[in-house]
Amino acid sequence: MSGSKAWLVEISIKEHDHTVTAEARLTGRAPGPMVGEGTARCHPADANVPDIGDELAAARALNRLSDQLLDTAIKDIQSHTHEQVHGIRD
Repeated sequence: MSGSKAWLVEISIKEHDHTVTAEARLTGRAPGPMVGEGTARCHPADANVPDIGDELAAARALNRLSDQLLDTAIKDIQSHTHEQVHGIRD
């Protein structure tokens, strides 16, 4: 196996009132892009520190994107081996 590949992850963050939403979009892989979304909310009694909400929403979006990519890998392994995959989420 030779060559190189580039997969890119772009994170978009939007803030509205005390809610931050993030979208993590993975491009550069077949069959097409994958998207994970995350949300963070600032409790009204807490100090408003925008960076914390951005970090939390982005982390949650990346986590969901990671789960999707792992699910795809598991399905691909199972379709090639015709056997159940165990222990890959450890």
